[in-house]
Amino acid sequence: MRVLFLTLMIGMASCSTENPLVRIMQSKKKEIAVITKNQDQHAVQIRYTQIERDSFNRPIFKSFEFGVDESRYFYPASTAKLPVAILSLQRLRELQAEGFAVDMDTPFQIKDPQTAAIVAVRDSTHPQQQLTVGHLIKKIFLVSDNDAYNYLFDFLGRDYINTELEKRGFSAVQIHHKFLLGADNVNSWEYAFFDGKRALYEQASKVSEYTRTNEGLDGVLQGRGFMKDGVLVERPMDFRTKNRLSIRSLEELLKRVLFPELYEKQQRFGLLPEDYAFLRYWMSRTTMEGESPRYTPEQGYYDSYVKFLIYGDQPGQMSSTVRIYNKVGDAYGTLTDSAYIVDKEKDIEFLLTATILVNANAIFNDDIYEYDGLGFPFLGELGRQVLEWEQKRKQAHRPAL
Repeated sequence: MRVLFLTLMIGMASCSTENPLVRIMQSKKKEIAVITKNQDQHAVQIRYTQIERDSFNRPIFKSFEFGVDESRYFYPASTAKLPVAILSLQRLRELQAEGFAVDMDTPFQIKDPQTAAIVAVRDSTHPQQQLTVGHLIKKIFLVSDNDAYNYLFDFLGRDYINTELEKRGFSAVQIHHKFLLGADNVNSWEYAFFDGKRALYEQASKVSEYTRTNEGLDGVLQGRGFMKDGVLVERPMDFRTKNRLSIRSLEELLKRVLFPELYEKQQRFGLLPEDYAFLRYWMSRTTMEGESPRYTPEQGYYDSYVKFLIYGDQPGQMSSTVRIYNKVGDAYGTLTDSAYIVDKEKDIEFLLTATILVNANAIFNDDIYEYDGLGFPFLGELGRQVLEWEQKRKQAHRPAL
């Protein structure tokens, strides 16, 4: 990687005067203090990266960590949708290079290779009721739609996803499965892209040969039990074949989209400038800012529905001066958010990635988690504390008039 930026890693062992996260986690704010008291139970991992600009406007990074352990597993939930969204645009560019006239707005349909039954051909949230890659990516960022991810997962195929990520150095990322009960994650669906009734590109079912697992990571067996078909199974839940993204990998994925020019060609994704612009735009929208698709409070949505940091516990309170480019995940009692946060009015920009487990009864898949009571308040206050730290830091470095 060319040396265009500086990264300074400061771990938990650092004293509070060196690491802002240590001081923030010592906050008396109840949203944070209640978590700090039971830190091990909540499996907190946080990475905060300050951003300065040099005379050429190139970013300079300085990173701090709290509780980050690349060997300790946490369930990433819907943050797995971020690399799939990125790679879907890359795959379209590859097909174009092969001579296929398809793009993110080309309609397609999906078939089950076993039964020839149509899996999907329409999307009710699309103005023309069409299924398109671009529209699915919008849904991934606006409401973290599971079907959108599932359709793109099989469009790419599990082997392609993991091979492409590994080629770019993402050894701590493994994408194993769809978010679909009873899904076949080995044999993909069949795809056909159309211009009217004319097929532009047809893709047969792909058979995955990917065998890597999370074996050997700490925490891949969690809890004292889990629910299966309505029955409690009294043994730890096994996450060895579940999706994996580490804290550092999540931040790095964001940086590859936000600052691709910092990386050598082989480390970048195969995207054009307009693809990056598309991803940045939609990952920075609030749920209520979409017109197509459009989501409303009547459907159970609100502005910070997928913005956990700063505003996760404060629906309706998002500031127009703060823009958050991010991807969240929540499942099995784990909440995660990886975000690039910008306040242009105060000339602030930083990266913040955090995960927390809120599962007091240690039973997984029972839908009894402390999201509202502990998880969202913690992530919201964490984001506010870091934003306040940034504001004070900028003020301290502002030259006197």
